[in-house]
Amino acid sequence: MRLCLQGPSGSGKTLGALKIAAGLAQGRWESVAVIDSENHSADLFAELGPYQVLHLDAPFSPEGYAQAIAVCEKAGMQVIILDSISHEWEFLLDYQSRLTGNSFTNWGKVSPRHSAFLYRMLSSSAHIIATVRTKTDYVLADKNGKMVPEKIGLKGIQRDGYEYEFSICFELDIRHFATTSKDRTCLFMDQPLVHLDESVGRKILHWCQITTVTREEIQQQIEQCRTIPELVALFKQNPAHQTALRPEFERRKHNLLTVSSHS
Repeated sequence: MRLCLQGPSGSGKTLGALKIAAGLAQGRWESVAVIDSENHSADLFAELGPYQVLHLDAPFSPEGYAQAIAVCEKAGMQVIILDSISHEWEFLLDYQSRLTGNSFTNWGKVSPRHSAFLYRMLSSSAHIIATVRTKTDYVLADKNGKMVPEKIGLKGIQRDGYEYEFSICFELDIRHFATTSKDRTCLFMDQPLVHLDESVGRKILHWCQITTVTREEIQQQIEQCRTIPELVALFKQNPAHQTALRPEFERRKHNLLTVSSHS
C-alpha cells in the first residue's frame, strides 16, 4: 500500500498514520517504523506500542530519505511511515534557489533527485504511509466591485501532482477526521468522514491480500499513470503480467517522456 495523509499542523497526521500502521502490521508494533523529520514528534505516542523510530536531521535530502527507507527494510519493517515528505520538497526548493545560472534549466538538476526519491518510495518492499503538511491558499475575488481575499482550500507542501503516486489520499481536518480525495481501493470513497484507527489499516491490509488484478485492469492503470516512477511501481507490483504487458508499459513510458520533454 502507498498511502498519503495530508493536513495542517495539529490535524493528527502522525497519530493517524501510527494507528493505520498498527492495523496493517496486524498489531505487531515492532514491525512499524517511523522515519521522523518532524523534530521527534513520533516519540510523543510511545504509549501506543514499541514501534521503531529513525530520526532524520537537517538537511532533509531525498538521498537521506532513501537511505532511511533502506535501513528500515533491512531491519524487516512491514510498515514504514515517512513523517513528513514535505521536508524533502522544501530541501529541493532551497537547493534550487541557491544554484547559479538559469533558474529554469536548473530544474534539470533538481527533478532527477526528486524522481529518484519517489521511485525509492514506490518500489519499497514495505507498506508506505507518507504524511504531507498543508497550507491555506487565498485568491483575490471580485465581490460587489471590491477585490477581497477568498480562501480556496488547503494545498500540500510537495511537488505538484504528488497525489498520483499514492493509491489512497486522506485529507485531515483540525478535528482529526479525514476525507478521501483519492481511493483506488474504493474502500472509503462513499464515507463522508473517516476516523483513522486500526480498523482502517485492517481494511487496507485485507484489500491488499485479496486483490487480484486482471490484465484489463492493469492496462487501465497504465493509462492512468502520470509519472515514470508511478509507471515503474505499477510494473514491479505485477510480475505475473510483466511479459505480456511490457509493450504497453514501454508505450506509456515513451508517451510520458515525450510530454515531459515538451513541458
